[in-house]
Amino acid sequence: MIESFIDRPGISNADGESVLLVHVSYSQKINADEREEFQLLAKSAGGDISTELEVNLRIPNAKYFIGSGKVEEIADEVKANAIDLVLVNAMLSPSQERNLEKVFSCRVLDRAGLILDIFAQRARSFEGKLQVELAQLKHLSTRLVRGWTHLERQKGGIGLRGPGETQLETDRRLLNLRIKSLNKRLTKVVSQRELGRNTRTRADVPTVALVGYTNAGKSTLFNVLTQAEVYVADQLFATLDPTLRRLQLLPNFQIVLADTVGFVRDLPHELVAAFRSTLQETRDADVLIHVIDQSDPNHLDRVNQVNAVLADIGADEVPQILVYNKIDKSDISPGYQAGDLNPDYPRSPIVWLSALNKIGLEYLHQALLDQFKDHHIAGTITVQVADGKLRSELYKQGAVVSDTSDEHGNWLVNIHMNRIGFKQFCKKHETNPEQLKFVESPHISTRIS
Repeated sequence: MIESFIDRPGISNADGESVLLVHVSYSQKINADEREEFQLLAKSAGGDISTELEVNLRIPNAKYFIGSGKVEEIADEVKANAIDLVLVNAMLSPSQERNLEKVFSCRVLDRAGLILDIFAQRARSFEGKLQVELAQLKHLSTRLVRGWTHLERQKGGIGLRGPGETQLETDRRLLNLRIKSLNKRLTKVVSQRELGRNTRTRADVPTVALVGYTNAGKSTLFNVLTQAEVYVADQLFATLDPTLRRLQLLPNFQIVLADTVGFVRDLPHELVAAFRSTLQETRDADVLIHVIDQSDPNHLDRVNQVNAVLADIGADEVPQILVYNKIDKSDISPGYQAGDLNPDYPRSPIVWLSALNKIGLEYLHQALLDQFKDHHIAGTITVQVADGKLRSELYKQGAVVSDTSDEHGNWLVNIHMNRIGFKQFCKKHETNPEQLKFVESPHISTRIS
């Protein structure tokens, strides 16, 4: 029975569904950036944009959100162009959505409903589908105001008077049961992710999360760095399901790279709540790689939007590496600037690169090494002639980059190792790390403690 309202369609994937866009502004002029983004959202959902109208508001109308005169104008356009769906770039209340549908005689979706529909199309993993369904149900729980009165079980007549259960009440009860069931299943997924995080923490394997505005190139960069095959497309929310891969920065030193969902302004609260386990990868990350589309003229506004979402989920204190992507579309050269040279974001180093053309990736590699200099050691140690077994064990662990000998016949071994792994190695062989006479490599810390 619950499927009767859960399966209420958003945008059909079938070709030819005609869509009318309603752009809403509280100033005299519609923001061009917001207009373009809403167009991309509609296209990403599979809509065929037929007509676009602008609405300037001072105060939202309680019944329709927009003025009655504009409602009549939109209704005429819907009838004249055989519109299947009206998309409103604003957050509508359930009653406003219902009232507009009655006037237009077609389906109406607000911004939140449109984004939820896109997420429903993109979800592929078990966890992603659970999260999207939970977000949809929470969104629909406020919209159980549609025509169910014909199914009421409260009837008059002899022997039929008294309290009964309406179809609306039945659906609300079933919906709450389904939400409760989904929360339990997602709790298990969260526990599994927590176990994975704890394992990485004990092994001193840092986690780096890719974040950024949707369509900034996060998945392209993720694929280039990890040789993964995450889906990439020039559309909003092309990637939804989180993907984790190991990335080898140095011999015996790895990090875990997480590709997360792209952010967008006014992200529905239902999605933020439902995707708590996915967003937790961002919140618990050691470092965030904030991918920015350098070719976007409004990229500074995008940065602020992403930082606002990060603040909402409690990830605003996580250190960031700002990666300006898509420099191939401009005259900017690849490069790397340390965080202490960045006046706008003092804690954040900046890297300029092109993920698509694989230009400047070495600068990101160096930025990550500098960020995790306390997690690994790299340098040259002196191994005495009598400690040949120690040198042999270093080779077995793959820690040796190269080695030479000095005038006394001692080995000068150039190693790269995980800091905790090195401490365990010294403990196993009863060797004091301070006695190994480190010669520090450039830009890399050799601190053991």
